[in-house]
Formats: sequence, structure tokens, C-alpha cells
Amino acid sequence: MGQEISRSQFTPQDFQRFQTRLRQETAQLTDWFATGRFTPTSGIGGFEIEAWLVDRQGQPAPLNEAFLERLADPLVVPELSVFNIELNTPPLPLHGTALRRMHANLDNLWQRCQRVAAGLDATVMLIGIPPTLRIQELTLDHMSCRERYRAINEQILSRRRGHPMELAIHGVETLRLTHPDVMLEAATTSFQTHLQVAARDAAAFFNAALALSAPMVAVAANSPLLFGKLLWDETRIPLFEQGVALAGGVHADDPSFRRVTFGGGYIRQSLLELFVENLAHYPPLLPVGLDDEPADRLPHLRLHNGTIWRWNRPLLGFEADGTPHLRIEHRVMPAGPSIPDTIANAALYYGLIHALARAPSPVSAALEFAQCRANFYAAARDGLRAEVVWLHGRRLPLRQLVLEELLPLAHRGLLALEIDAADVTEYLGIVAARVRSDCTGAAWQRRFLARHGSDLTALTLAYLERQGSGQPVQAWTC
Repeated sequence: MGQEISRSQFTPQDFQRFQTRLRQETAQLTDWFATGRFTPTSGIGGFEIEAWLVDRQGQPAPLNEAFLERLADPLVVPELSVFNIELNTPPLPLHGTALRRMHANLDNLWQRCQRVAAGLDATVMLIGIPPTLRIQELTLDHMSCRERYRAINEQILSRRRGHPMELAIHGVETLRLTHPDVMLEAATTSFQTHLQVAARDAAAFFNAALALSAPMVAVAANSPLLFGKLLWDETRIPLFEQGVALAGGVHADDPSFRRVTFGGGYIRQSLLELFVENLAHYPPLLPVGLDDEPADRLPHLRLHNGTIWRWNRPLLGFEADGTPHLRIEHRVMPAGPSIPDTIANAALYYGLIHALARAPSPVSAALEFAQCRANFYAAARDGLRAEVVWLHGRRLPLRQLVLEELLPLAHRGLLALEIDAADVTEYLGIVAARVRSDCTGAAWQRRFLARHGSDLTALTLAYLERQGSGQPVQAWTC
């Protein structure tokens, strides 16, 4: 959930000072957009992937502190709960053998993580939500020891005036519960892609990312279970949105209270619009003074942006020489089911976004935003079974859309980037086989339960065994 801070207690004066700095830095960012300050370099891709530590019985293992100490790799960092870690690999220009190199980098890091976990009598698991997770494990005692996490929890509960978090998810089954803190969010682990874009192209790329959220969440779906209930194909989506909401009821649609959001509309001119929206509509959660950091790195603006979890989020970064750059973080996909599936999902996304962003007809003119958003939630709920309205008002099953239109479009997009043709065929072939067989991670979990009964431990251990084989999910047996 972002960078560490030095403390978790704040005064009204802290909020006032932070708001002042935020206004100043937003004004500076506005000037950068006006003067073309950003690097023109684009087409650089990267990702981060969150994972679970589980014991030999497939139960979440609260070991991340010991694990990270033994691994001692800055590319692997803690997440909200002591059950979770985050893996990062170096960003690469999307060209030539980039996909194969991403695969090798992630696989090498993954194998190192597995060796360290084995020394703790545990294993590392890539999945959206572990079937064996119990609500009793999501307590503050199992929060990672970082001031940032404590502060976010305290601030969200303060805005809710001490009222517990309320969860209501209606899927195959229905789950309703209350929870006293933000640890519900720890149940969701994601695969988040980053794409560096030139400022002049960023609006088109961001709008394309919004439109692609529906097919990407369906193709990658891997979170059908929560606390023993079959819910959405991607239960992460409603769980994260509700698990850190600042209020419910009549305030549920107010952006000031929704920190996890699909957003309210397309970008019109530039990503600046989202940072201005941050200032206008989202009160600070972490009003930490960052005056010891370089002012020209806009530290308050970046910290504030990190507490607004849009499903597609703008990011501000810097080159080695200090020149700012822009990235789009695509946050809709879950972790897993396998390393090949992960890279295949990244390949599909990178190919699609480059093709769609450069299409003659802008996405914003071809698909109403309200329908774009409705597509996303339908796809998160029903996966490849969803029916969506695509560009120019065409209504069709999402599975058909992916097979007949989106896979060929992604193929063209990757070849236009001059990605190695054999790699394009290999990774998009994994997606095609998954969609043709209707065997996402979510579908595999449902089929296993239908065949073997509701033993969630057996499901988890079978999933781990097949994940360890290195085969894509459509090759897994039930």
C-alpha cells in the first residue's frame, strides 16, 4: 500500500500544512504539463505482484518479517498483512525479447522466494484470495509492522466515526459481515502492470486502460471464494472497494468517501485532471511533513496519490537525471494462477492498450463511460460469462469478444512494438487456450469444488501443486 512514513498520529495543523503543500505541488505539476517538462520516452513496461505465504497445510502463514529478513532483496517488500509479500522486477522497454525477459526475471525471483519459504516450512502462493483464509486471521495482530498501515487504518476508522467496515457481496452466494478495521483489504492480492507513457499520449492510453479493464479482469479472474462462500469471479473487486471505504450508506457514491474507485469519467486532455481531482475531492489520509525530501520531486502529491486506489491509477516518477515521467498503473488483475499465465496476461494488456490507444477512433467517442464502468463490474462478477457492450454499441458475450477481436488486436499491437513474433504467439496462445477452454483460475477452482466437494484445504493444496508445475491453468487437471 505504498511508501513508509515516520508516524501514524496527526494533528489538525498537520492536515493544514499538508493541504498547503499539496496545493503548491499540484500547481507545480500544472506548470510541468503546460511547459512540456516530461520525458518523451514511452513504451516501458513493468509490474508488481503480491503473493501469500502459506504453510504445508495450505493455511496462511504469518511469516513475512522472517521471510524478508532471510531473502534480503529490495525487490521483495512487505504488504499490509504478515501473510503477504510483494515482488517487483525491473521495468523493460517493450521491444524485442521483453516478454521472455520479464518471464525469466519473475521466474528467477519466484524460485528464490520459494527456496527461502521452504526454509521456513512454508511456500509462496500466487492467488487472488486463498480459499483457506479465515476472517479470524484478518486482525490488527496480523498487520505488518509499518507506520503507514497503522495510520491508514486509524484515519479510515476516524472518518467512519468508529463504525466498522461493512461488507455485502452478492454473487453465486451472498456474504454479509462487519469488520472492525481495514484488514479485509489484506485478503486481496493483485498483479499490477505499469506502463510509462509520453504526456501527449497519456489521455488516450488511460482511456484505453479503462475500457480494457473489463476484458482483463475476466480473462485473469482468480478470486471466486471468500471465507468459504462462492461469490464473484473476481471477488477482490467488491472486497477492496468496500474494505477501505470511508463511509457507507448515503455517502457510498461520494468520491470523498470512495478511495477505491473506477472513476467518474474519461480523461479529456491530460493526466493532470486526475491529480487536480485528487486535490479537490480526496481529503488527505497521511498528512506527513516531507520537507526533508526534494521539493521538485513533489513528495506530498505523490504520497497523497498513493492513498487513492483507482483501478487505473496515474503515477508520477522520475528518470535518473530528475526528469519527470508519467506511468499508468493497471490494478484490476489478481495474482496467479501461474508464472506463464501472469506474463501472458501482461502481454495481452500491453498489446491491447497500444493498439487501442492508437486506433483512429478514440475510445471515449466509441464507448460511453457509464457503459465502460458497467462492463467492468459485470466482468468482475461473471468473468468470461459476462455480456458487455463494446465499441460503437455492439453487445456481445465477453468470451466471444476476446477470441474474435481482442486477441487479434493484441497481436497487432505487440507486433507494432516489434516484440519478438515467436513470443507474441506463445504468450497470446496461452490466453487463447485459457479462454477457449473457459478455464480461468476462478473457473478451475469452481470445477474442483464441484468435482471433489467443499474441502477448501484440498482445493488449496491441489492448486499449490499445479501452480508448482509451471503449467498454465488451462492445462491443470481437476
